[in-house]
Amino acid sequence: MTLPDHLVPAFAPVADEAATVVGDTYRITVLTPRVVRLEYAPDGAFEDRPSQAFWYRERPVPDFETAEGDDRLAVETDALRLEYVPGEPFAPDTLSATVHGTDEEWSYGDEDDANLGGTVRTLDRVEGATALGDGLLSRDGWAVVDDTDSLVFGEDGWVEPRDDADGYEDLYLLGYGHDYLACLSDLTALSGDVPMVPRWALGNWWSRYEAYSAADLRELIERFREEDLPLAVCVIDMDWHVTDTEYHGGWTGWTWNRDLFPDPPAFLDWLHDRGLRTTLNLHPAEGVHPHEAQYEDIAEHVGIDPASEEPVEFDASDTRFLEAYFEHVIHPLESDGVDFWWIDWQQWEESPELPGLDPLWALNHLHALDRARDGRRPFLLSRWGGLGGHRSPVGFSGDTYVSWGSLAFQPYLTATGGNVGCGWWSHDIGGHFGGTGTPEGFGELYARWTQFGALAPMNRIHTSKVEYIDKRPWTYPPTVREALGEALRFRHALVPYLYTMARRYHEDGVPPVRPTYYHHPGADLAYHSPGQYYLGSELLAAPHTRARGEATNLARRTVWLPGGDWFDFHTGERYDAGLHARYGDLSDVPLYAPAGAVVPLDADPGFGDVGPPERLRVVAFPGTDGGLDLYEDDGVSEAYREGASATTTLAQRWAGDRLEFTVGAAAGDPTHVPDARDVELQFRGLRGDVTVEVGGTAADHDYREATGTVVVSLADRPTDEAVTVTVSTDAASLLADADAGDGTDTVDGDGDADGWRADRRLERFRALLRHLEVPVRVKSPLDSHAAAFLAGDRDGLDWLADFAEVLPDEAVRAMVETLCDVGVEHLDETEEERLILWNAEGRTDVTYRLTTFPRGGVPLASEGTSREGPLPELEVIELDDLSGSDWTLTVEYAGAGSVSFGGEGEAYRYDGDVD
Repeated sequence: MTLPDHLVPAFAPVADEAATVVGDTYRITVLTPRVVRLEYAPDGAFEDRPSQAFWYRERPVPDFETAEGDDRLAVETDALRLEYVPGEPFAPDTLSATVHGTDEEWSYGDEDDANLGGTVRTLDRVEGATALGDGLLSRDGWAVVDDTDSLVFGEDGWVEPRDDADGYEDLYLLGYGHDYLACLSDLTALSGDVPMVPRWALGNWWSRYEAYSAADLRELIERFREEDLPLAVCVIDMDWHVTDTEYHGGWTGWTWNRDLFPDPPAFLDWLHDRGLRTTLNLHPAEGVHPHEAQYEDIAEHVGIDPASEEPVEFDASDTRFLEAYFEHVIHPLESDGVDFWWIDWQQWEESPELPGLDPLWALNHLHALDRARDGRRPFLLSRWGGLGGHRSPVGFSGDTYVSWGSLAFQPYLTATGGNVGCGWWSHDIGGHFGGTGTPEGFGELYARWTQFGALAPMNRIHTSKVEYIDKRPWTYPPTVREALGEALRFRHALVPYLYTMARRYHEDGVPPVRPTYYHHPGADLAYHSPGQYYLGSELLAAPHTRARGEATNLARRTVWLPGGDWFDFHTGERYDAGLHARYGDLSDVPLYAPAGAVVPLDADPGFGDVGPPERLRVVAFPGTDGGLDLYEDDGVSEAYREGASATTTLAQRWAGDRLEFTVGAAAGDPTHVPDARDVELQFRGLRGDVTVEVGGTAADHDYREATGTVVVSLADRPTDEAVTVTVSTDAASLLADADAGDGTDTVDGDGDADGWRADRRLERFRALLRHLEVPVRVKSPLDSHAAAFLAGDRDGLDWLADFAEVLPDEAVRAMVETLCDVGVEHLDETEEERLILWNAEGRTDVTYRLTTFPRGGVPLASEGTSREGPLPELEVIELDDLSGSDWTLTVEYAGAGSVSFGGEGEAYRYDGDVD
């Protein structure tokens, strides 16, 4: 039986013959300049059917050259040179390649030791970090995908085993050098694009494994609205269906529990009326049993006599069952008003009836296609099913443990998932298993997790069925409650920006959450910053993922800012590039924007509806030209593929003492863009003595001194008209921390920009003092000494030693790192732990000692087991390289205090400073 047409993609699997180099037993297909398919077939039978991952081998033929000589065949593109001994089985001495640009060499069978990782099927039963599978990106500039054992699509539209001769191989060699973005673009070109997610999916989700009734959920949703806590999605976990059954354990179910939901369509309509979408949780493993409302119809469809009460077994290999599953089970529930599905598959990884078929992959693939049958977008929530899974977003990372370690791992997992195209992730925000549940102890962790969620691909708050964990924000102390509310409201404000990044992801395969090495592949520190990531093209996020310190009462986060000027998104403070230690209270959310960044926000984020805003706020950062094309459409349908969408260009031109900002006219189809909207322009990091013109005419503006923000309001602007706003000054520069020449903007009165920055450091130092657990009598003297130090009246930090008796070591470290660009970071967010030491100022009064010990704790006598001195300018120490040894690192701060780290490693190897 053939699957329905809508469940069969429009494949284009056969490459142009001009892209192939063919012999009796081999075929080399140049798919792109960076991707070459390599087949060895002893019987000369090659595979042209689409595989589970690769659907679109029919591509424009790239430029390449071939040459034969000395029993070698060479195939060369702009990106790589492949050499092969024609007709020989693939082996290290018969098949190799060189990647241009990096000159890295690959031979068949090489281990990809420099692989940057991919993702993991699930975080179920994982606490903290876990190992990830390989991804498509490697610092060596090459990766290999072995597609030999994957299934292929047959004439019936469903997968089947290959019928290949023994010894057949099907490899994809990716040789992209460090052009990581091009590699991801090639993935979507060959495997299919990343669908546009519905706009509403970018809002906040509420989820709890709980036997909610319709009345319970109505009360809950209304309370969120009363508290000004926006939601966009209501998740209904497995208790929506009948669970008390004689046939199995109750996890699988397809029939509404009428005791909880007496009128399901009416309740789902009620949610829709309030602007919310909803999903139901599914565990399909047990099939359909006689107690289900759909049993008679599906049994007859698959040829079972309903009177027999024989269960309809779940069988992902049977096209008749799959057709019946959607027609008789899924579609009737969708007619009740279900918007999408949460496929909570955990049962097994292979179908007994078809070896090699993962039921999770099958469900993800088919549910995505089925949902798009009526013009909606292919969207579901499910665990990762393997390469090609980017076609069926969103990834559910599984049942997360409630711990700081689990939170710390999630930014890294999210960003690294992009290395296999899996950029849309939904985590259990706040965790699923474990924890204390106390408002005091858990509240801080929950707030930090929600702050990360607000800056993650999806923000789904979730809770297990545990009585003493309650994630309703209003049940927490005021400080936690305020932090939760700010995070949830900011998330909805971000939707215009995030939706624009979703469009870019669809177009070029680059996800919204990106490791820093995507944009800085030549910078070593880009590979040692697992806790931070780019959020789209305009923002860099480094959310706090550690508990506050006992002595500081503040969370600490080390942030690496790549070259150029950066601004704190919220405060407008300007930062130099480099490493910084940041300390913050529960309201602090580290979010940075580079010079020239332009970020559109919803100025009035409301409950439910997250459509194109009537009031738009645009935050722009000075220092260079920049811009962004704001993308808008109906948010739900596939009509954008036919041009039913609009873009509004937001462009900044920077000239030092003058800034021109243009809000362009909406281009394209403006159907879903308001005819007019209020636009508020916020220019961060500017001085206050400025002149503003709108369309060449002098205009009023506001100035917010605390953040250096010039605010220009454009009321009721027609969206089909462009307008240009000019901000200028008579001073040398518009920048708030630039040299004004009048000596009024600095600590030391010399008019230099570094004085203004010193003033901001003093502000941060004073904020730190307020939180330190030190005697109040020493805080004023510490303030005075710090001011003198920043003003240049003191060169060293020796004054801290005068307070050593009353200063905890943690407090000394925090003060030094706040005043100076010097510090140490122990990175343990991933399986590969490392230490980072930095000393941008070349200080000699901050020193370290690193020692290795054999097991048992006796220092090694051999040379090189211990070294010490001032902290290096920059060094990365990979702790996996400390072979067979324990290690300790102690950092001493001007004789006033010290911090120590220690652990087990494998033989210390010193490679010198890292550039």
